[in-house]
Amino acid sequence: MRFPFAIIAVALVMAVPAFAQVTPQAAQTQPSSHHQPSTPSQSAKPSTDAPADAPALENALEKVDPAKEKAIRHLMEITQTSKLGDTIRGAISNQVENVMSRQIQADQLQKFMDTFNQKFDVSAPSSAITDAMIPVYSRHFTMEEIQAITQFYETPTGQRMVKEMPGVIQETHSLGLQMDQKAAIDVLRAMSTDYPQLKPMLPPDNTKPAETPAPAPGAAPVPAAPSGSVPSPAPAPSPSPAPQK
Repeated sequence: MRFPFAIIAVALVMAVPAFAQVTPQAAQTQPSSHHQPSTPSQSAKPSTDAPADAPALENALEKVDPAKEKAIRHLMEITQTSKLGDTIRGAISNQVENVMSRQIQADQLQKFMDTFNQKFDVSAPSSAITDAMIPVYSRHFTMEEIQAITQFYETPTGQRMVKEMPGVIQETHSLGLQMDQKAAIDVLRAMSTDYPQLKPMLPPDNTKPAETPAPAPGAAPVPAAPSGSVPSPAPAPSPSPAPQK
């Protein structure tokens, strides 16, 4: 059984409001380890290793200066990124329930989900994600930058941004998805001349006028009434003769 966990990526974006836009810009200024020339021992690593740009799980155990950790936690609190763990776990739980609702009987689903969520809470508490994010923030931002970003988000404008950005992201994501889907279909429709197998796979082209059906063979066309003429009324039916007694 395969669980479609793509929704987690959307949940992550929705959980990280305006602060998510700051991180990529700051990350560009940080030296990336995978850009360094590899040594013979590094190049001999098997291909099963995680991608070089993926955060290693052991990095979650890095120690951060207590004062900086406190500042980061405060920043995560006012930007609501501290809720990321709950959002991801909720998305996974909903996805599991959606899949299992088609696999087991309805009267067993609630018991199954109660057991799953209970065990999931123990094995992956939402606070663990928050704890793991502390070293990530620490690597990408200095103490002075954390304090400066916090000052902005403590202002009314910063809090307004935190409140509105999830809606902005959702609307722009939906709009961008619609635009890209339309563009992809238009490109495929244009390519269907060279690749006829595409035609039955594409939706109808609503931009073209509907074709008028041809008249049935042998059917005489109905003459149009002369301009300005008044059509003659249909003759009234003659009364039926009264029955003889």
